Amino acid sequence: MKRISQILFTVALLVMVAIAVTSCGTTKAVPDEQLVEMYCSGPQYLSDATALRFTAVGISMDQMTSKKKAMSDARAGLAAQIETTVKSVVDNYVKSSTHNNKEDLSNRYEGLTREVVSQILIGTRTVCEQMTKTRDGNYKTYVCVELGGPEILTSINNRFSRDEFLKVDYDYEKFKKTFEEEMSKLGNK
Repeated sequence: MKRISQILFTVALLVMVAIAVTSCGTTKAVPDEQLVEMYCSGPQYLSDATALRFTAVGISMDQMTSKKKAMSDARAGLAAQIETTVKSVVDNYVKSSTHNNKEDLSNRYEGLTREVVSQILIGTRTVCEQMTKTRDGNYKTYVCVELGGPEILTSINNRFSRDEFLKVDYDYEKFKKTFEEEMSKLGNK
């Protein structure tokens, strides 16, 4: 009987130890989603009537490469946004003008738009830059770059004014009004 008691005691002790060990290792349920903090984002970093802005993130094991990736992606995104906006302005401006050879003039404006976009990206400003280090040791850089509406308009005006073919039909005040209308649409989004 003593032997059976010892076996029962040993089994009970082993069960209690097993329960204690497994309960200590219990993890809490992981939520399906986690909130991610995004630096350089939010309403103050969106394009509006005064400037076009673009936010990007770069990740790398190297700190400077992380920053270069973020800046490159931000400038590429800004260039695409500028080209879209300027193309919309040019399309609306050309449509509102009367021309003998509309198709040729329209193509000419589109070509100049691409040239202007390439030139004006030099004037971008970094309005936000944050760098973090991830758990796995990588660097993560958040940036937001902007280019002001007046800088874009000045660059377009300078380029269009120098083109003899376009100068005949180009009306700065009319173009400026169309440009400002397109920029104000950005602020209303």
